[in-house]
Amino acid sequence: MSDTILKCTTRHVRIFTAVVENNDLILDNEHLTLDIDPDNEFYWSDQSIKKVQDYFRKLVDSHANHELSDYSLRKIGSLLEDFIRKLLKDGELSYNPNSRVMNYSMGLPRAQELL
Repeated sequence: MSDTILKCTTRHVRIFTAVVENNDLILDNEHLTLDIDPDNEFYWSDQSIKKVQDYFRKLVDSHANHELSDYSLRKIGSLLEDFIRKLLKDGELSYNPNSRVMNYSMGLPRAQELL
């Protein structure tokens, strides 16, 4: 493993081979740190955060016997993005109208059907 932090940065997920100490990232090739929705684009319930964390652990475990690389982290990040999109589509997440960015990056908000 290298002496540099491996990382994956997507719109809603950041993954680092590091630990957080006093708000600093410290290189640690034995740990992965997951930062979910750093721009607070969504409203999250404890259950939806847990679902993303559990899926992250499952993806990491599936790569346990392979060398960790930029490519494998990007693959995990992309799969997490798809999972977050599914949570939004299923109504388990909603856009945060007070977010500093309102670009509806995962698609337009769901509208209630008129009767």
